[in-house]
Amino acid sequence: MVLLKAHLLKPSVPSKTVIVFMHPIGGGEYLPMPHALAKAGHHVIYCNSRYPGVDYALQMEKVAIDLGECIRDARNRLGYERVVLGGWSGGGSLSAFYQAEAESPSVTATPAGEPPDLSKAKLIPADALMLIAAHVSRATTLTESLDASILDELDPERRDRELDLYDPQNPNQPPYSAEFLERYRAAQIARNRRITAWVKDKLAALRAAGRTHEEFGFVVHGTMADPRFVDPAVDPNDRPPGQCFLGDPQTVNMSPVGLARFCTLRSWLSQWSYDDSHADGVRALARIKVPVLVIGNSADDICTPSHAQRLFDAVAHDDRQVAQIQGATHYYLGQKQQLMESVAVVADWLRRHGLGNA
Repeated sequence: MVLLKAHLLKPSVPSKTVIVFMHPIGGGEYLPMPHALAKAGHHVIYCNSRYPGVDYALQMEKVAIDLGECIRDARNRLGYERVVLGGWSGGGSLSAFYQAEAESPSVTATPAGEPPDLSKAKLIPADALMLIAAHVSRATTLTESLDASILDELDPERRDRELDLYDPQNPNQPPYSAEFLERYRAAQIARNRRITAWVKDKLAALRAAGRTHEEFGFVVHGTMADPRFVDPAVDPNDRPPGQCFLGDPQTVNMSPVGLARFCTLRSWLSQWSYDDSHADGVRALARIKVPVLVIGNSADDICTPSHAQRLFDAVAHDDRQVAQIQGATHYYLGQKQQLMESVAVVADWLRRHGLGNA
């Protein structure tokens, strides 16, 4: 049995529509956007997955099951007739993945070849999808943040100096050339694939030894080295230069709180593997039939403009809209004006699609 926790933000005005938010590791129920939407008269559910606050064992296929149970409960127990997925931040690719599998199931196992089979999960499709300050996927976001200079996962001090963004002796300094960025991005993908190959070998060895259900934990060093955080000319927007969403990127790069710092085999394949993760927002959006709204924030220091553009471009139908909130940061913290502007965009879009409070 899996126990899930959700928060229903229910204003006094009745509604047949509910906006459902979920982030893979939760924690967003007290953020400005869900509360602002509720204060504006929209019914909102913020549901946590079975992995609240931690992702070292997280498998995106199981998170999709959890999101499906929240939607089922909203319809069957709470009586909502229409459901809009609110994909904020990491919930964007999750929501797109869920909707694609609910509309046309294709995933029959995790990347480790294990349950759940989403084609048998009877996921209930939502009526529309919003992507607010969303990134394209956890796997791509990590890969674009991997320290490409690390040559040995067991000895992260072994580095290619010409790829070390934080080495003052590196001959490649901002503003970075197109040639350097191409080389760096290729090295990041190659590093992700080396880790994935090791993970698959380790998992195969456990199974060959009859230890089918065992897991193995490991550390991934150097996961905050995206050139965007060093060179503001890379994927430019209004974000403060020289910092990332966790602080100083050089410090975060090797700190205990970095992306994917502590992992397990199955979790790596499901959420962090560049080639194997099923939860890719771009691929999922190409399969979705319902209306899609994409909102980007111009001062976002996590989900920079190319993320919103890639998501919008991936939608294969014409009922799509993209908007940018000028000056807004990722969380809208202390930004009432930008928050209200974003809520207004959402409200107008919902109204035009018959998904308002009536």
